Amino acid sequence: MIIYSSANRKENNWTLFQIEDSDPFTPIFCFQPYFNLSINRCLVSWEMIKLIECPRDAMQGIPEFIDTAIKAAYINQLLEVGFDTIDFGSFVSPKAIPQMRDTAEVLSLLDLHQSKSKLLAIVANVRGADEALHFEEIDFLGFPLSVSETFQQRNTNASISEALQTVETIQNLCEANRKKQVVYLSMGFGNPYGDPYSPEIIGEFVEKLALLGIETISLSDTIGVADAELISTLFEIQIQAFPQIEFGAHLHSRPEGIEEKVLAGLKGGCRRFDGALKGFGGCPMAEDKLVGNMATEVMIATLEKSGYELKLNKTEFSEAMKLANFVFNP
Repeated sequence: MIIYSSANRKENNWTLFQIEDSDPFTPIFCFQPYFNLSINRCLVSWEMIKLIECPRDAMQGIPEFIDTAIKAAYINQLLEVGFDTIDFGSFVSPKAIPQMRDTAEVLSLLDLHQSKSKLLAIVANVRGADEALHFEEIDFLGFPLSVSETFQQRNTNASISEALQTVETIQNLCEANRKKQVVYLSMGFGNPYGDPYSPEIIGEFVEKLALLGIETISLSDTIGVADAELISTLFEIQIQAFPQIEFGAHLHSRPEGIEEKVLAGLKGGCRRFDGALKGFGGCPMAEDKLVGNMATEVMIATLEKSGYELKLNKTEFSEAMKLANFVFNP
């Protein structure tokens, strides 16, 4: 649905808009503050926002093993909230990330019957993808593709060229098994290694992924260095250049920077945001120890203050917040 604003007809704080859903157009009145007008076009406050809750990212760096039953209980509570997707686990080497060695067992304990949330699992190679594909309950496979050659080697023990080949293989497997692949462009806003970086490089990566049929790309600020201007500009450029792709934001931040980064993402056209309750987790390579995942509760408050109706179950969300304190601060 595309909405066009009338050229000059206003009555108090209301503006006449026309909805292009039939011929002739149907006029409606809309409250001006809830619209972003740009070149005679506006985006409504009830535009779809997707929140991806990431307990996997919150848990994976914790050295003490979290009991499988506790993990499952926490994720089951998150499934009651109404998030679009739960990034619940990963099929990776248990030597690399021992905390995630029980992902399959956790999955067997999840109650998905009453939940509208979809499940996403991270994989780092074809072997992990093959394992994840055995589970009908999983909707998305997430693959970390780095813009930084150094980080790609450290994270998946492969070059960028090899990782792109893996993306292609996983994409073919997903298409054959009715799954979707989400590619995370890590170090998507800069890296600490001196490896080449620019918005143009991001565009080159996105173009390669588009040619492979990737439909969802999450731009990831792995070490929390992105400022508001870069966030809004990068999303705006990519969304305009590749309208067929859904772009998400997997950002890391100090607590006081979360609101600004969400607003910058919105300004750039992003409508898909990753987070973790209370900002637990994040990248251990970030130099600032206060940098973590974007706290979901802060993102929700920012989005609602901006006029977005998220349709979350607030009672279940409050219970999840309480349970998070137990899981991450035993």
